[in-house]
This record gives sequence, C-alpha cells and structure tokens, in this order.
Amino acid sequence: MKDGDEMNQRLAWAITGSGHYLKESLAILKTLTEVDVFLSKAAAEIIQQYGFQEQLIATGHRVYQDKTASSVPVELFYQGKYHTLVIAPATSNTIAKMAYGFSDSLVTNLYAQAGKTRVPSIVFACDTAPELESEAPRDNLVKVYPRAIDLDNVNKLKAFEATTLVADMSALSLAIQARLKIIA
Repeated sequence: MKDGDEMNQRLAWAITGSGHYLKESLAILKTLTEVDVFLSKAAAEIIQQYGFQEQLIATGHRVYQDKTASSVPVELFYQGKYHTLVIAPATSNTIAKMAYGFSDSLVTNLYAQAGKTRVPSIVFACDTAPELESEAPRDNLVKVYPRAIDLDNVNKLKAFEATTLVADMSALSLAIQARLKIIA
C-alpha cells in the first residue's frame, strides 16, 4: 500500500444471522462513516424478519450480500480497501467456524482474509455468558443458555491474533472508537 492510502481505507462490517443486539448494532453503524456492510444469507433473512430493512438503508452505507459461491467481495481486502473488520452480531455458528479456521461463507471468508492481510477484527459474539436475554422477532425477549462448546469457541477465538472479542454493545462501541482513533 502506498503512503497516504490508509486515509482512503474504510471499515468493513459483517452481519450474521442473529437478532441478538442486531437493532443496537445497526444503531452503531448509523453513527459511522466510510463503512461497507456485508450480509450473510442468514443476515439478509433476519433483517427482513425483524423488520430492520429500513434501519439498514438509513445507515447510508454500501451493502454487499452473500450471493456468490466464492465470496467475491473478499478481494477488496487484497486491494487494501479496509483498515478494520467488525463482525456484529456474530452467531455461535460463525464463531465456531472462525475458531476452527473455516472460511466457507462470506463472513467467515472475510474474517480469514482480514487475518491474512493483517487487518484487525472486532467481533461481537452473541454467546458470551452461560445465560443471556436475546431479542426474538416481534420484540420478544427470550432466555438463552449457550452450550459449553459455544463458550469454549468464544474463548478460543479470543486468543486469535489481531482479534478483539467483545461481549456487549458498550464494549463494541468503545473498541470501534479506539480503532478509529488509531487510524486517524
């Protein structure tokens, strides 16, 4: 990358198929500039199911959807387009795949390519405690009890290089702001 190109880089934000703090993640997205949003197939469905399509559009960011078998948008990491990858919210399925090195979907491929191009990642994992309240469609809160393997995968991912794993919206916002200060 040429000197000065860092100023032209953007933030990449990937959303998986979880409703857990999806509304709050979209609210944080709306406060940011220079962001490209990547939706897994499940994220596109969940955003519709929860009625958050307008909220996503209101962020004003470019949106890429998982529509190719080879996750074509990951090539943007090779072109140096991004300074940071945020994955929020991240399902236990996505966390498990990332923790074991799978890159078989748009989001897991983004995470793998961010690591391979030394772009730091900030991940908000949905399953970070033995008991959680999570939003279900139509504004219903439900109790969820992550399995031991879900919690183990979160801990495994915490040890990955260039990965900041956060457990709540406040920590997500702080991690993003801290990263943006470094970039500035």
